[in-house]
Amino acid sequence: MMKMTGKAFAKKLFGAKYERLPRTLFMDVIVFWGLYIAGFQVQIASFVRVLMISAFTAGVMWQALSSKDNAVELTAMLMLPHQRREFVFSYVGMLGAYTVLTKTGLLFAVLLAVSAWKPVELVGMILCMIHAVLMAAAVYSVRKYWYVGGLWAAVIVVAILLLGSRTWFYLLILVNGLFAVLILWRADGYVFYQKESKKHHAVRQRKRASLWRYFFRYLSCHKNYLLNTAVMWCVALVLPCFLREMAGLSVIPVGFAILSLNTPICILLSCDPDLEQAVRFLPGQKQRFCIPYCLFIFLCNMAADVIFLLSWQIQNGGITVLMIAGAVFFAMQSAVLSVLLEWFYPIRGWKIESDLWHHPRKYVVPVVMLLLAGAASAWPVLLYVLLVLLVVEIAILLFICRRHPK
Repeated sequence: MMKMTGKAFAKKLFGAKYERLPRTLFMDVIVFWGLYIAGFQVQIASFVRVLMISAFTAGVMWQALSSKDNAVELTAMLMLPHQRREFVFSYVGMLGAYTVLTKTGLLFAVLLAVSAWKPVELVGMILCMIHAVLMAAAVYSVRKYWYVGGLWAAVIVVAILLLGSRTWFYLLILVNGLFAVLILWRADGYVFYQKESKKHHAVRQRKRASLWRYFFRYLSCHKNYLLNTAVMWCVALVLPCFLREMAGLSVIPVGFAILSLNTPICILLSCDPDLEQAVRFLPGQKQRFCIPYCLFIFLCNMAADVIFLLSWQIQNGGITVLMIAGAVFFAMQSAVLSVLLEWFYPIRGWKIESDLWHHPRKYVVPVVMLLLAGAASAWPVLLYVLLVLLVVEIAILLFICRRHPK
């Protein structure tokens, strides 16, 4: 029974013939070999590697467990006769294999290529991946008592920061992983099932504010999207500490580019095929949907940029009107490019929502913004040209809005 259940979930995640797995592993090998032969080396503390691997694996596993796309398969599987423990461990095992092999594997390949490792550390990193999968599943199974899971996760993070550089720390990870197994041993498959929200996200055309209600209702129904936005705000707070040592005010545009990496708000059409079909089917929706969507992403980006500028002013000082105008430009430009990508190149063929969050397309806009930021840092006069481009874009948006007021 456990083998059949695991095979059903594996085909869902890796494809009918598991074709996705060898392709992903091949890309990991290419990335590792390319970085290794380049000779690029970075000094990374052991506890930093443990924290990176554990946090990334647990985050992706949580996204996989929270995916609404799994609800259909879970509903069908839970309606069939099943043994409680076999079902839980086959489900968690397949999601864990998907997380480690298709997501964490790339990060592990990069770290393995650019830093020196001891044999015991390699074994320890594999143990950390398994531990992160089990702990994320255990915390998710008791998410009703969110304060317990939050305290448990906080204790593990503190333990990694204080003890992660010691070899015997992996024994602590092993014991904690066994504790997570005990929690899953007592769980059943229904704790992983999410009921569909009763709120719907219909886009009505009678009132101008309906799209804005849709955007905020969509975020309120996807708490992980709000969490990701909150994380970006925390990054905006601490980013000046890392950038101030580089080159003063000239690196501020780099901060704006980094803060444009807010994936969930930039995949609205990709993650909701029904909405995309409705928007493309109805007449005149290109302007009526894309312009409010662009302004929505702009406001989200601008909120992070404002926090970044305030944090920089408090820590370092020297913010000018030109820098504020630069924040408006980068927030607007990343919003425009994100909407254009969603409209012309939506992501297709994804299995679960985690595929959307970690799709390579997410790096296109931030990379373009980084290139612009680097050019603006090298040639400050270019920033004035970019601001003129911003004025032209705003004028075009206002013109379109006047032609399509509804």
